[in-house]
Amino acid sequence: MTGSVEALRLTPGEVDLAALRRIYQGGVTLTLDEGACAAILRAQQTVDDIVASGKVVYGINTGFGKLAQTQIPSSRLADLQRNLVLSHSVGLGELLPDNVARLVMATKIISLARGHSGVRVALIEALLTLFNADVMPCIPEKGSVGASGDLAPLAHLSLMLLGEGQARVRGTLTSARDALDAVGLQPFVLGPKEGLALLNGTQVSTALALRGLFEAENVLAAGLVAGALSLEAIKGSLRPFDARIHQARGQRGQIAVAAAVQRLVEGSEILSSHVNCGRVQDPYSVRCVPQVMGACLDNLSHAARVLQTEANAASDNPLVFSDSGDVISGGNFHAEPVAFAADIIALAVAEIGAISERRMALLLDTGLSGLPPFLVRDGGVNSGFMIAQVTAAALASENKSLAHPGSVDSLPTSANQEDHVSMATYAARRLGSMCFNTAAVVGIEAMAAAQGIEFHRPLQSSALLEQEIARIRQQVAFLEEDRLLAPDIDAMRLWASRSDWPDFLTALLPSQRTVSFNE
Repeated sequence: MTGSVEALRLTPGEVDLAALRRIYQGGVTLTLDEGACAAILRAQQTVDDIVASGKVVYGINTGFGKLAQTQIPSSRLADLQRNLVLSHSVGLGELLPDNVARLVMATKIISLARGHSGVRVALIEALLTLFNADVMPCIPEKGSVGASGDLAPLAHLSLMLLGEGQARVRGTLTSARDALDAVGLQPFVLGPKEGLALLNGTQVSTALALRGLFEAENVLAAGLVAGALSLEAIKGSLRPFDARIHQARGQRGQIAVAAAVQRLVEGSEILSSHVNCGRVQDPYSVRCVPQVMGACLDNLSHAARVLQTEANAASDNPLVFSDSGDVISGGNFHAEPVAFAADIIALAVAEIGAISERRMALLLDTGLSGLPPFLVRDGGVNSGFMIAQVTAAALASENKSLAHPGSVDSLPTSANQEDHVSMATYAARRLGSMCFNTAAVVGIEAMAAAQGIEFHRPLQSSALLEQEIARIRQQVAFLEEDRLLAPDIDAMRLWASRSDWPDFLTALLPSQRTVSFNE
């Protein structure tokens, strides 16, 4: 790792969203809270005692899935765990990026360190060593149905520990054996249950959903700024943002969003210039920003609570309860909570883009906005933002299809032993494309709204919005006449994807504030 590095201490069961976001962003090293080791050791001893006794327990000395009735002799337990990893490494597609791989590694460490998996401390320490040296597993993005855990992708993570396959060392692809050598590790010979503990779990689905959450938070904040810019550009009314309206309904997100918009436009000369204009009602895409964006915020907050819990969960199978010596087979690997959370995030991301695209269309309609047609002088010769809105419409429409819930789909696997699956991995993975689309839509709106505000000069907007306009102008010039807009649109997509928004906006976002595990 280069640059400033922050040390994070992981307390299994108590890692919050703010820490997970920092892991996603990079520039951190991880240590495990000292108190976790006792529970890890007790669980490992329970597994060792079972092996020594010859007692038959699923996942320790049996086959897996439909082969769970097959007893495996002690002399072949190492082969059992190694073969499990090799046979399950069947993923396809692009590799998960390092920011997601970091979350997979961190959440797997947290899960194993809960003390219900029966693995050695040395295995967890190896994962920490690899993480801290910026050695990331090569995990193909496709091949998991999100039940029995993320079996294929987590098998690819586990290959790295065996010295098989490939890994990325500070972003450079190399062999897993060389990656282990670089940090002074030898390939692991997995002990009883360790392969199964690595493969079972919801860590890949959870990591992908966390990425979706963090990026959705960014576009939510961007959408509030873009909406405020559009409000100014059309000289819209601030009365629908009156706190009394939103208190009368009582929805928390709605109340918070209305207050945020009021703060964004506070002190605006444009706003005060039309106080007595007689305009009564703006279109819903402007007037109902608190109701729509507030509902999106509430959805993200609910999903955040679910994902924070899941990131701390013991989700492999079977689970070891060392206080009683029991090893119990259940189904914590079933990622239905993650699938639902991902679907909820998808709805919010789609709606943030949908309402933004409608405001973009409003800005171009001179009859509703009072601005020059398509926001350009000498219209006819110039098309202005006409086709930029088409791009926004295309992306918003694509998100409607992508928002179809993944959690309602299921195909049975493993000879019908695993007859209902969550599809959480796909549900979470598609959020990346959706956030990309919505960031572009919101960026296009903000670019157009900034253009509209320029037509009101010399009047100034609020100090906060003028700062955003200045930031936009660093990347995108005023559109005096038609030019190539594709680079501008991509620059504005990046504007909408950033995380450094005004403090009162970031304070709204679940990963930037304390979210109670019991809330």
